[in-house]
Amino acid sequence: MTELTDVSTLLLSRIRDVADYPEPGVMFKDITPLLADPVAFEALTGALAEIAVRTGATKIVGLEARGFILGAPVAVRAGLGFIPVRKAGKLPGATLSQTYDLEYGSAEIEVHAEDLDAGDRILVVDDVLATGGTAEASLQLVRRAGAEVSGVAVLMELGFLGGRSRLEPALGNAPLEALLQI
Repeated sequence: MTELTDVSTLLLSRIRDVADYPEPGVMFKDITPLLADPVAFEALTGALAEIAVRTGATKIVGLEARGFILGAPVAVRAGLGFIPVRKAGKLPGATLSQTYDLEYGSAEIEVHAEDLDAGDRILVVDDVLATGGTAEASLQLVRRAGAEVSGVAVLMELGFLGGRSRLEPALGNAPLEALLQI
């Protein structure tokens, strides 16, 4: 087995399925057992940090909320800065905001624009790529702030929800890397 296969097997073994959460018919992928296992969490952080280095990222953007849990240690491990992208109204001071559509309604995310510079290459990190709406909005925010997108890296991609096809036009030539595809 290759090293990536070993890491993927370890990560997948630490993700718990929770039936009918948050509503009937949904199979929730719970990553808290992975986070509680220091070997698995280290493997995850290392794999994402390798992507950051390979894509030439200069900063990591983590998407609220689990993207904070993953993105901050990835930034530290890769020797990069970390920037949180938050739900609207959670950041003090001047922000850039981006509204995006959800299945039923819309949502808004924000970033401190002064944390991003024109020379920055940003890797967006999150736990799951589902429908792609939040990730797509984050790429728009990064570019509006004058930075470049080096890629998007996620622990797992829920392929049946079509997030990759939604996100690919917004990525341009930047890669989308999922350690696990469900």
